[in-house]
Amino acid sequence: MNLNTPEIEDLLRTIRLLQTQKDAKAFFRDLLTEKEILELSMRWKAAQMLAQNIPYTQIQQQTGLSSTTVARISKWVFSGMNGYKKMITRISHTHPSAKKVRS
Repeated sequence: MNLNTPEIEDLLRTIRLLQTQKDAKAFFRDLLTEKEILELSMRWKAAQMLAQNIPYTQIQQQTGLSSTTVARISKWVFSGMNGYKKMITRISHTHPSAKKVRS
């Protein structure tokens, strides 16, 4: 999939302009269904749990994600474009209880 389309670039520029959590909630609620927002939040939770070496079975139980989805997220956490790693590291600097990604 080409992530460099004008439409995707426009969406990403727009997301970068969100200034508050309230703005983000309103924008994403208008853009996505509640189910899509929940799915994205569970994927993000899974990525953070994987970075902490939490077993797949526990991640599946806590997030409701399938083993296939958890495996796919794991692939991107540990050998993707470093998007997950970068954000997990940033969060660990702003939230001391967050863990860094293992190498």
